[in-house]
Amino acid sequence: MKELDLLKIVRDDNIFFITMNDAAHFNCLSNKMCNQLMDAVKRAYEDECVGIVIKADTRRNVWSAGHDIKELPVGGQDPLSFDVPMEKLLRNVQDVPIPVIACVDGTVWGGACDLCLSCDMIVASDTSTFAITPAKIGIPYNASGITHFIRQLSLNKAREMFFTATPISAQDANNVGFVNHVAPSEELDTILEERILNPLRRNSILSISAIKRQFRILSRENTVISSESFERINAYREKVYRGPDYPEGINSFLEKRSPQYKGKAKDLDTSEH
Repeated sequence: MKELDLLKIVRDDNIFFITMNDAAHFNCLSNKMCNQLMDAVKRAYEDECVGIVIKADTRRNVWSAGHDIKELPVGGQDPLSFDVPMEKLLRNVQDVPIPVIACVDGTVWGGACDLCLSCDMIVASDTSTFAITPAKIGIPYNASGITHFIRQLSLNKAREMFFTATPISAQDANNVGFVNHVAPSEELDTILEERILNPLRRNSILSISAIKRQFRILSRENTVISSESFERINAYREKVYRGPDYPEGINSFLEKRSPQYKGKAKDLDTSEH
């Protein structure tokens, strides 16, 4: 296995603990971070662990700032195409046949919010917050990501999170089934052990692995769309990442200023025909 300089890894009693260790860059999901996380997830499965826990060392209370904006492509390229490292990471976490638990103590932004939802369970401190922020920087989120949120949350809460791009509290997230358990920060590890990891160690990993595979297959069965709808979604997204707002969103973020968006909703109308 490659050296994973952005992560700290500890195996303890058949649980594989992965801690993001790039607090200086707010644990951004850079291509390098995503590739290292994928390597760690693969190792946990190959080492026959019964579960994976993803944690983070924080700076300014940021668990992860999400996608590294500096790595987003410009010039009319899709920022969330199927084969970019962050999208591969989300699928890896969803598909690895053992449970993955996000242990969150801090703020979660953008793609890191999707990473948490890609995990099988989430425990969070009572001061944690979650925000999905593509609309803030003009990114057309992809169909698989939006479907992921619709599948996990109520439709209205998913809309609120995407349309407003504002954080929701851990308690609000708990109320809508986004997280499994909320606890004070100092009790978070205890709750994680008592409510999830200890029972997990006692149960049949063979049974759990089969059940996780079934969850994945059955959840996909409920989200089949027609080829026409898929093409229409791609047409909408292409108009956004080839339009003026996407580069303006990136530039304004990097220049630390408010964006001046000029796109109009009616710019997508031709995609209806």
